[in-house]
Amino acid sequence: IGIAKQRFNQTGGAHLYQNMYGCELDDEDNSTDGHYQFGYDGEDFIAFDLKTLTWVAPVPQAFPTKRRWDENRADNQYRRNYFTKECVDWLKKYLTYGKSTLQRTERPRVSLLQRSPSSPVVCHATGFYPDRVVVFWRRDGQELHEQVDPGEVLPNHDGTFQVSVDLNLKAVPQEDWGRYECVVQLKGIEDISTPLDPALIRTNWGARVAFTIPIIIGLLVLLPAAAAAVVGVLLYKKRKPSDKRHKPVASSDTSSENTEGQNPAPEAQPLTTG
Repeated sequence: IGIAKQRFNQTGGAHLYQNMYGCELDDEDNSTDGHYQFGYDGEDFIAFDLKTLTWVAPVPQAFPTKRRWDENRADNQYRRNYFTKECVDWLKKYLTYGKSTLQRTERPRVSLLQRSPSSPVVCHATGFYPDRVVVFWRRDGQELHEQVDPGEVLPNHDGTFQVSVDLNLKAVPQEDWGRYECVVQLKGIEDISTPLDPALIRTNWGARVAFTIPIIIGLLVLLPAAAAAVVGVLLYKKRKPSDKRHKPVASSDTSSENTEGQNPAPEAQPLTTG
């Protein structure tokens, strides 16, 4: 780190020095590859090229290191042998030990999703393993390269993977949707084709519409009941004064027998005078 700080004219602060190496094995054609590289403060600093047995310096500060390491041909030859032979042999052993897990095949679950009527239709495949999957949209049996927006393969929490590919349908009338289908290809299983059928699309806006239907029905049921209750209250209030007018008029004796000295109630007073 001290040498790197000098070359980048740095005098203090926290800095990060990284080293990454490994090998790869293609189980289809049995080809191999390897990588051996260094980084500084999150940026590429220098990397080894297995084919040319030389070092690649993407920044000027790494040029002195490149010149010195290129001259050490014996070490460079050893590194190529290690990454193309010894490392690959270990990788094959690990694959044998973990064959039931590392070389398994899990079938993807495919769904068609749409956020709103104007949004793209998303073909979403998830739960598959390994991650070497091909997902694309097809129209009339031909793969589409326009109208589509492929996403990256992402890991799931359970060790499987997921990926999405968007299809823009703004210029496509719905009667032509039947010409489209989403195709998912994974080694070891048959192709999974999902037609672009509105009945198969899961939507957020569709769920909201479905949720409002019972609410509307409930309101339609409650409104007549509420109206009937209001009419009943009005009829009750209308009948109540007429009932009071038919009560017997209290006599003066009855009025004088009010033990609490209160005036007679209004309904006990004569309706007319004279």
